[in-house]
Amino acid sequence: MTVPDRRVALVTTLVGLVAFVALAVWLVPWHPVPGGDLRAADPGSVFTPEQLDRAEDFSRQARIWSWSSLVVSLLVACWLGFSRRGRALFSRLPGRWWVQVPLAVALVELVRRVVTLPFAVMLRRERLDYGLTEQAWGAWAVDLAKNELLTIVLTSLGLLAVLACVRRWQRAWPAVAGAGLAVLVLLGSFVYPLVVEPLFNRFEPLPDGSLRTAIMQLADEEDVAVDDVLVADASRRTTTLNAYVSGFGGTRRVVVYDNLVEDLPQDETLSVVAHELAHARHGDVVIGSLLGASGGLLAAGLLSLVLARVRRRGGPGVGDPAVVPVVLALVAIASLASSPVSNTISRQIETRADVDALRTTQDPDAFVEMQTQLGLRSLNDPSPPAWSQFWFGSHPTALTRVALARRMAELADRD
Repeated sequence: MTVPDRRVALVTTLVGLVAFVALAVWLVPWHPVPGGDLRAADPGSVFTPEQLDRAEDFSRQARIWSWSSLVVSLLVACWLGFSRRGRALFSRLPGRWWVQVPLAVALVELVRRVVTLPFAVMLRRERLDYGLTEQAWGAWAVDLAKNELLTIVLTSLGLLAVLACVRRWQRAWPAVAGAGLAVLVLLGSFVYPLVVEPLFNRFEPLPDGSLRTAIMQLADEEDVAVDDVLVADASRRTTTLNAYVSGFGGTRRVVVYDNLVEDLPQDETLSVVAHELAHARHGDVVIGSLLGASGGLLAAGLLSLVLARVRRRGGPGVGDPAVVPVVLALVAIASLASSPVSNTISRQIETRADVDALRTTQDPDAFVEMQTQLGLRSLNDPSPPAWSQFWFGSHPTALTRVALARRMAELADRD
């Protein structure tokens, strides 16, 4: 790599880093809880001893299979990307470069899926044993295949764009590719609800009635324009309760899981919906997209610098399709390494949405009961290891959220 190339890479990295930090400081709610930091509620004040034992037993087993899968997947990706024998598998792929790239992506993803499939099967067996899903094995396999195909297609498109930039702009490609990745992240946020969500769920309008009316009134109170309220047939896949707001402008809709509508009282359902509407009101999807876009710029700059070192040590050139497994290994490492940053940001945003939901509904009891039901339905560990929550926890724990509801109730009583 020439000196100008290195300068472009360094500038791209610096711009991406500065943009990410600036956006995080400006847009992320770093102190969303009134009255300061929270201490998680006592588990015994929310769950019975039997419920705690059940959740902890399942979570312990789930962590074993999930973390084992993560470690094996990462090791396989590194072997394919960094070892000579691993890279040799990609040296004779047929076709032109734009054919070899998706073939290389498919090979890496399928190898990783095959070696981690036993862990996925064992985790699913645990979910079946604990009654967390009633989905048939055949339907589960179809969902797995859909997800794998989607991953291959999206990853291939991203890498094709990067290699096209490398071949067209040999000196300035980190900046061009970084800008392109940023655009793709922003575009994906708009396209995902319309293209990807229907691949995994069927949606029907929520029938007219008191719940639909209450949701639309809640949206008006939170000043969120909603085009429709839809019900997703999530119960065929999971017992977990959830809702979300997706889309932008005229395509924005509230989506509620069918089991949420059927199994929870209306006040608890509205507590969930109020949380999701708060995300929409604050533009949290846009915030995440902007952070992801700046992260794409940062990633392109760092990728250029790392691949230059790989090339100097005898690795493939940046424009060579054989670089694909190297890039995928680096992405896997970077994703794991950056998890504490992304999940810390996510927890702050989720906490702000909880605060807004409690202020809007003014019903902390319903919020606490809803969190209790969510915990019982998902069997999430009420008190996970601190380092695990820091590294992998995208949401506050149920006990922390219960503590927030109690804090908000105390503040309301003082007023």
